[in-house]
Amino acid sequence: MAKRILLTGATDGIGLATAKTLVSLGHHVMLHGRSNEKLERVKQALSAMSADATVESYVADLSDMSDVESFAKAVADTHERLDVLINNAGVFVAANPVTSDGIDLRFAVNTIAPYLLTQRLLPLLGKSGRVINLSSAAQAPVEMDAFRGDRRLADGEAYAQSKLALTMWSRSLATTLGEHGPAIIAVNPGSFLGSKMVKEAYGAAGKDLNIGAEILTRAALDDDFASASGKYFDNDSGLFASPHPDAIDPIKTTNIVKAIEAFLAKR
Repeated sequence: MAKRILLTGATDGIGLATAKTLVSLGHHVMLHGRSNEKLERVKQALSAMSADATVESYVADLSDMSDVESFAKAVADTHERLDVLINNAGVFVAANPVTSDGIDLRFAVNTIAPYLLTQRLLPLLGKSGRVINLSSAAQAPVEMDAFRGDRRLADGEAYAQSKLALTMWSRSLATTLGEHGPAIIAVNPGSFLGSKMVKEAYGAAGKDLNIGAEILTRAALDDDFASASGKYFDNDSGLFASPHPDAIDPIKTTNIVKAIEAFLAKR
């Protein structure tokens, strides 16, 4: 049976490669992008790939939490059920790394936006759904003053900290929801895959994007991920693995979740 799958950051990179795979399998794929023009081109191209699949699109700027709220509402207004949410969208290098809210763009897009989107869509996902959060092998301890926007970080530091923060809240939310919520799984799709983000950050072509698309598709659909809530999958080793030590530290994890909630509460 076709699944209803919402995929953020679906207009290029691993997101686009994953969207192509899911459409080719005949699923109902909801694409997200920041550019309406680019999103429409991708939607038309993917719709032509399969007569069995359904493709729709949503525009949102994930650095703007009001936009994230509107995005979630648009999905909820259109659908009563969602089988899978893949929080794939991410930022590494940014010309202007500070959002209008005064925080680092990487924390906004890579950590807080997927948290807010997930929270708003939990009623659609129910107990049988899945949330796949795109983590990374690049993870570094979160410096809370930087997370709050009180200090600036270099691109690599901000990215690595944002991805650890995402992994931390993934595990925390999975524990909090238990059997009453969807499976929430953090996935490192593979190091140095050839996305635009990697090319901009490292000036290298990178490895085959389909390595990432394959594991995200498996995480979304395969039975062995259905009972993996709270776990971290490392595609470099091809195994469920121990996350960064901070992700299993209850005090540090609680501090991250409280900081996210505090930021969202003051908007």
